[in-house]
Amino acid sequence: MIAGMIAFAVLALKVSGLSTELSEPGYVVSAEFDNIGDLKVRAPVTIGGVKIGQVTNIGLDKQSFRAKVSFKINANQNKIPDDSSASIFTEGLLGSNYVSLVPGFNETYLTSGSEIQVTHSALILENLIGQFLFSVNKQDKKGDKK
Repeated sequence: MIAGMIAFAVLALKVSGLSTELSEPGYVVSAEFDNIGDLKVRAPVTIGGVKIGQVTNIGLDKQSFRAKVSFKINANQNKIPDDSSASIFTEGLLGSNYVSLVPGFNETYLTSGSEIQVTHSALILENLIGQFLFSVNKQDKKGDKK
């Protein structure tokens, strides 16, 4: 019975993603965004759709008032150019957010403590709907004046 409970606990940790992923070797880099949407700690970090790390910390920079996101990149991904860009995307229409890196062209690479300078914030669905409705309303008013 004890062995069954241990097996169940291990299975629960694996399924929940709370296993030892954060203790795997790697290096931490950061990036600042104007808006991170619903990005959460432990969200995946990808290049070309392949998971290479995960978000480890989210905070607010006290000088710029921008969201500062730290993420750990797997140690075997040590040739990512330091001029790479980071974007926040959504998995599907209403899925969770993740960080996507697009490699640059420099021959110097990201190391522990590096900060990615070029970032693209999350697209917020509510903002897009509001902009669409505003533009439709504006066009309707132009049509009424004629």
